[in-house]
Amino acid sequence: MPAWLTRLLATGFYSGLSPSIPGTTGTIPAWVLLWFFLPESLVVQVVVMIVIIGLSVWLASEAEEVFGHDSKKIVIDEWAGMMVAVLFLPHTLTAYLLAFGAFRLFDVVKLWPAAQLEKLPQGWGVTMDDVAAGVQANILAQIIILIIACV
Repeated sequence: MPAWLTRLLATGFYSGLSPSIPGTTGTIPAWVLLWFFLPESLVVQVVVMIVIIGLSVWLASEAEEVFGHDSKKIVIDEWAGMMVAVLFLPHTLTAYLLAFGAFRLFDVVKLWPAAQLEKLPQGWGVTMDDVAAGVQANILAQIIILIIACV
């Protein structure tokens, strides 16, 4: 893959080049794309998630050669984590904003097993800690949505 294309995709269309909070800045385009374009079909959502995770592992590995190990400029992993965070959630602004906030929180805090997964080699470590944060964010968002529905 040409280096310019690796840079474009791994940086989330250059959103990861933001001088401040690149992880959050790099997650915003993913959130917008998911909000507007994620199909309602759960089967399609799962397929999209698997594809994004696979692309993230591959692109993050390639991008490490350009930007260095687990560079903050690489945000394709945030895209994978955000996809996991919204999976199975209702398509409401409240749910998606909860998922975004929870994902950013868990991505920064790195609760178990995220910190351990980050130690995996190459793109696997770059991506899988974000997938774990996405799972944690999804669970928290599901719980909050359930509590709101019961009140």
